[in-house]
Amino acid sequence: MSRPIVYFARHGETDWNRERRLQGQHDIPLNALGRTQASRCGALMSGLLAQTGQPIGAFDYVSSPLNRARETMELMRGAMGLEPAAYRTDARLMEMSFGRWEGFTYAELQTREAEALAARERDKWGFVLPGGESYAQLERRVQVWYESIERDTVVSAHGGVCRALIALLGVADPAAASMGDIGQGVVYVFADGGMSRHE
Repeated sequence: MSRPIVYFARHGETDWNRERRLQGQHDIPLNALGRTQASRCGALMSGLLAQTGQPIGAFDYVSSPLNRARETMELMRGAMGLEPAAYRTDARLMEMSFGRWEGFTYAELQTREAEALAARERDKWGFVLPGGESYAQLERRVQVWYESIERDTVVSAHGGVCRALIALLGVADPAAASMGDIGQGVVYVFADGGMSRHE
């Protein structure tokens, strides 16, 4: 039996994204570009959902509880002609905790945490960040959420959550899922064991 389709948008840009700072579970708001990206995702979602033949209000809408994801969801829903606040949040969709690394850039960490960074490069998926989580732990958290959904779902969450879905659903192995860019202002569709990107 096929699983529900997931329509996934990473939150729009924040100033910390622009500065390449690790955000993790810090609650950093969208910047002006991020708000534009979120509205663009709403237009993309409208087009994708219209192709299903179902009313766009028939889908489930769920966001990470972090404000950057919630604002993205609200701007998306507004662009889709839906009541912005009529969605739910799920803490299992929060970004991976980067622990004591949150707020730092990788360049800063190279001088402060060189040994731990080297260990992470050897096992990026399994490495537990100091005071934080690993991608493997995040994947287990996202799996519990994914197994709970019962209908096609629109999600606003984070880059790490998207990577977890990529590994969980077998789109790529964990090592490959941990690499590469998860775009902002684009929509990923997880369906039938695959993933497509729309922009």
